[in-house]
Amino acid sequence: MEFAWLNWLYEIVAWVLIKIHEGYSTFIAPSSGLNWALTIITLTVLMRLLIFPLVLKQLHSSRKMQELAPQIQKIREKYKHDKQRMSQETMKVYQEAGANPLGGCLPLLAQMPVFFSMFAVLNAIAGGKAKFGMSQEMVDSAQKAHILGVPVPATFLTDNSVLTGTMHVGNPILAKAVLFCFVLVSSLTTFLTVRQSVKRSIAQMPDNPMAQQQKILMYISPLFAFFSLGFPLGLILYWVTTNVWSLAQQHWVYSKYPPPGADGKPQPKKPGMMAKFRKQPPQDTAPPAPPEPKITRQQPRQQPRSKRTGGKKR
Repeated sequence: MEFAWLNWLYEIVAWVLIKIHEGYSTFIAPSSGLNWALTIITLTVLMRLLIFPLVLKQLHSSRKMQELAPQIQKIREKYKHDKQRMSQETMKVYQEAGANPLGGCLPLLAQMPVFFSMFAVLNAIAGGKAKFGMSQEMVDSAQKAHILGVPVPATFLTDNSVLTGTMHVGNPILAKAVLFCFVLVSSLTTFLTVRQSVKRSIAQMPDNPMAQQQKILMYISPLFAFFSLGFPLGLILYWVTTNVWSLAQQHWVYSKYPPPGADGKPQPKKPGMMAKFRKQPPQDTAPPAPPEPKITRQQPRQQPRSKRTGGKKR
């Protein structure tokens, strides 16, 4: 996986790798597996520190997008029959607020060239080729280095004869078992990283229509790690390190920058559809007032005619 237009980046990554390896070689044997493990881990950490400002920029952009969501929704409702005007008004709101809808893609876009560079450099080492400014002596030291009994350039798909021959592996079955464990760790850390991000997204937007698709992606993502069965051990170690870094980084970012308006506390849940049908507890109400007594007026009785006229009855 090499791209000619990225040769300059391959050479930069290889130069940094050389300097780190030379630094550790002052007190650790150059062909030691510990030396190369520390070299790859240190290079990974340096690369992640390099793109950390983009992560913060992504976070600020995401918060602004959440704050602008009500305005964007009103624009969509108002111009739902005029797509061009809707786009213009939406971009106007983003520009006035200084928000970038593509800000969330910056860390991923920055990480992919680094991954390709790491793959190209470590793949060249696995093939025993002195490329991108690396000396043959350095490549040979990597060929001899073993991490937990597995050569740095070895892959799970490497033929057993190659492992026992040029790579000097005593037990190829055990070496592949260790490689498979590294792949499992890579898969697990990939899942935990995506899970942490998806849970955060769902907590911020419970009514997000893409929530179900995000959950599906969360459970599918570990399967992509099994493509690393064909990757050299050095590259798998890079992938595990970057996943562990991402987990720690996300935990720190999410705790330091809670969702807007949440203050780090869970929001109260809205009552569901069945809440209205549940039996409500009796409320304390005052006893009804007694009815007022009915007032009846006494009508005068009609007297006989003889009494009214004062005459005698005949």
